Amino acid sequence: MDARFASARQVADAVLFEGYVLYPYRASAAKNRMRWQFGVLAPPAWAPAQGEHTFQRTEVLLEPRGAATLDLELRFLHAQRRTVQQARGEGAFEEVAELHLPDRVLVPWDEGTEERVTVSVAVSELVGPGAYFPFSRPARVEIEAVLDETGRTVGRLVRRTERVCGVLRVSATELEGPYRVLKLTAEVENTSPWAPDEGAATREEALPRSLVAAHLLLGLSSGSFLSMTDPPEWAKGAVAACENRHTWPVLAGGPGRADVVLSSPIILEDHPAIAPESAGAMYDATEIDEILALRTAALTDEEKREARGTDPRAAAVIDLADSMPPEVLERLHGAVRGLRDITGEPMAQDPQALFRPQTPWWDPAGRDPVDPAPDHVTVEGVRVGVGSRVVLRPGLRRTDAQDLFLQGSTAQVEAVLHDVDGGVHLAVTVDGDPGADIRREQGRFLYFQPDEVTPVEPA
Repeated sequence: MDARFASARQVADAVLFEGYVLYPYRASAAKNRMRWQFGVLAPPAWAPAQGEHTFQRTEVLLEPRGAATLDLELRFLHAQRRTVQQARGEGAFEEVAELHLPDRVLVPWDEGTEERVTVSVAVSELVGPGAYFPFSRPARVEIEAVLDETGRTVGRLVRRTERVCGVLRVSATELEGPYRVLKLTAEVENTSPWAPDEGAATREEALPRSLVAAHLLLGLSSGSFLSMTDPPEWAKGAVAACENRHTWPVLAGGPGRADVVLSSPIILEDHPAIAPESAGAMYDATEIDEILALRTAALTDEEKREARGTDPRAAAVIDLADSMPPEVLERLHGAVRGLRDITGEPMAQDPQALFRPQTPWWDPAGRDPVDPAPDHVTVEGVRVGVGSRVVLRPGLRRTDAQDLFLQGSTAQVEAVLHDVDGGVHLAVTVDGDPGADIRREQGRFLYFQPDEVTPVEPA
């Protein structure tokens, strides 16, 4: 099972920890007060009244071959509540809001421990009523001593984990058609018996009894799954009849593979992959590695101390940002993928070489002499080209707040560009911009359409 899921596990890990701790990675940050937004399956006595889900259902089509075996792996986080206690002498401890150490500040926090439920069953045994796999994780209390640099006990961390129970139901139905196709149904449900006391229980009370970021990995020993987003023509009707609740199944593993499915609470495409340029997990929902790395490195020393004490994963992010070499950070700035030949000419061995011409693309000397696109445009009866002066009049229907600040500013046209749809764009530098020379050197301009400028007649 592990070998079959190995290539998909990296993406599954990202799903498991999606939004686990958000920048600036401190427990005191407002955005880290409301934890875990994806794939939470809450206890049945609490969830319906609060609009939360207790179950998720995955339905996919598969074409098994021979005596195929289905491997399933349910993964989720089990929230455990961590409190901080300070030593008061004679073996006594007192709960505190903060415990200051030289390298970190320990604070109360809900940690997530990874849990797995693994099942292997013959596909033939699933046709009909199917199979039923209950599971549970016990309540427990763990105590970790906190020592100072001399080895003296200055406090302790107390972690309390509540009991959580659930069930995994799997069944298959053979469909009529030209090929042997089964519809597989896999349901994950939280069956924890916990019920809140009289009065409305809070989400914080329910989370330790919940399956957090729950998702499934499905693997076939022989045969293949059908894509649920791009099925073959003959299977589109059967795919449309599948009912997926609170989850989204996609083909996982490398391109061309169809023996593994990742059913995720987050919408993904078939064969999702982590960008090879990513140096490590940032744990921030909808993360952008370059921005997060730069902003994390810019945190103050005190902010980094609190982040390190918030969670070991947050501490790893701080260490990653502080130690990231410039060449690794540079790779995060962008990459070219998926180039395809549209000219019929042989493509370069190094696709990036296509974007490293001897003459920069923004330099007029680099213009293709047979390019039919004109280097000027007529605006209000005036010929506007490179070197022309214009007044900026950003259009309200397609602009942003930054452009609105430039309303009425004068600027110089640096280039007249044409896109593949026939649109015309004016690249400009704003008069009085102290960075105008740098923008020209790097080819980083502001862009406006012809109807967003007014020509300035030459004196």
